[in-house]
Amino acid sequence: MDKKGARRLAKESRALELAEREKNFNRAKLWQLIFFPAGGFSQGVFMGLMMLVSYYAAGIVGLGTVVASFVITGTRVFDSITDPLVGLVLDKTKGKYGKVRPFLLAGFVLMSISTLLMFFTAHLAPEGIKLVYFIVLYLIYIVGYTCTGVANLSGQAVLTNDPQQRPILGGFQTTYTTVYFAFFGMYLSLYLVPKHQGFNNVSLFHEFVITTVLLAGILVILGIIAVWSKDRAENFGTGEVNRTKFKDMWKILKGNRPLQLFVLAAASDKLALQTQSNQIIPVLLYGIIIGNYAMHGQMAMPSLVINLIMIFFGIRYAMKFGTRKGYISAVWGCIITYSLLFFLLWLGDPSQIGFDNLGFMTIAFVILILAGPAFILLSSGLTFPMIPDIVDYETNRTGRFVPGVISATYTFIDKLVSSLSQTIVGLVLAAIGFRVAFPDVDTPYSDSLFWAAMFLNIGIVIIGWVISLLVMKFYPLTKDKMVEIQAELTKKREDNKVS
Repeated sequence: MDKKGARRLAKESRALELAEREKNFNRAKLWQLIFFPAGGFSQGVFMGLMMLVSYYAAGIVGLGTVVASFVITGTRVFDSITDPLVGLVLDKTKGKYGKVRPFLLAGFVLMSISTLLMFFTAHLAPEGIKLVYFIVLYLIYIVGYTCTGVANLSGQAVLTNDPQQRPILGGFQTTYTTVYFAFFGMYLSLYLVPKHQGFNNVSLFHEFVITTVLLAGILVILGIIAVWSKDRAENFGTGEVNRTKFKDMWKILKGNRPLQLFVLAAASDKLALQTQSNQIIPVLLYGIIIGNYAMHGQMAMPSLVINLIMIFFGIRYAMKFGTRKGYISAVWGCIITYSLLFFLLWLGDPSQIGFDNLGFMTIAFVILILAGPAFILLSSGLTFPMIPDIVDYETNRTGRFVPGVISATYTFIDKLVSSLSQTIVGLVLAAIGFRVAFPDVDTPYSDSLFWAAMFLNIGIVIIGWVISLLVMKFYPLTKDKMVEIQAELTKKREDNKVS
């Protein structure tokens, strides 16, 4: 057979395979796989803004570093409590606008109102009510954040049940994260900070919150459009009526082994990564240890390219071998690169790092600081498809389609654990003398700041990844297992239609 005939045969084979998948699975269009994660990432846009809230609360509102850290931690504990409530309401919602769309919209509205009021008025409140006023606005923000998060995870179970498509959702979600936070770094370090002369000028937060609300609004509209045709009863599990109650959350967690393992792995990762992603960490690494905070922004475009390449090949790998195997490979990449980064900064001279000094230190640092976050984004992106897989496992096991409760059970424990992240940062820095204000780009270098940065940026994440690797050895939802589960669910849906 000539090459032309072989290509035609391969094309026909792919067409037959696609037709078979269309028959066996509830598949989404490509544009839906692109747009829906955008709506979910509106939550990430607000998160970028709130990464700076400790600077605003401590330096402008005047709460102090330790008080600000404990307030943010306490409100995140409240955040974990809102998840099961929102999840239950979502699962019981069966209106003409579906389950997912109302919660995406409500989340955006609540986050927009609360952040606009917070950054424009909290520092103007009377001294006697300033703390209470800030906390109330933060709690409203949390409710909105929860609505968007639960809707995003639940919507993935509604949009497609094809094990081959679900990694694509995680890939696009991670792509949006990559692109946004690449420009976030440039926007912050090359534009906002120089324009407003540091983090202690309230005009910086005024401009940032307006930009955030406008961008998130566009993303939410895209997400709602994408899920519109799928957000209906025929795509809600087996078609049976679910009567889930609050007490059922414990039964689900107790009986769902994959959920237990996933929660343990993801929660340990989240605690570490949320601690590492605190905006104070690049200030410590680039501004103080290396002595060149502008380099943080200069790394943004190279990071964007490497991250997108990593996502492209990583997601294709996961589509072929399954989400579980792809996640494990990405975590190993994280451990190796960040271990090498630690030894480089510890044994080498970080002051030699800079684009005006292209020696070993600079080249090795750039390679590792590009590869490490790329592996992090890939591993994080591959956690998203695990939630709808666990939802389908639960539906097959018990007959209950409860994406809201599954998502909320995970996020409840996840947030309860990760709520410690701001406290960890605050306590570590307070322990080395920063009790009133956090270190800034002008803070002099010291050994105590170096080791604080190494622990917060590298040590804590390696601990989280090791836990994840141990847990994933027992995670049962491989690619073949999910194909088997979808076949069983299809049969149950057909049986319910007949009966």
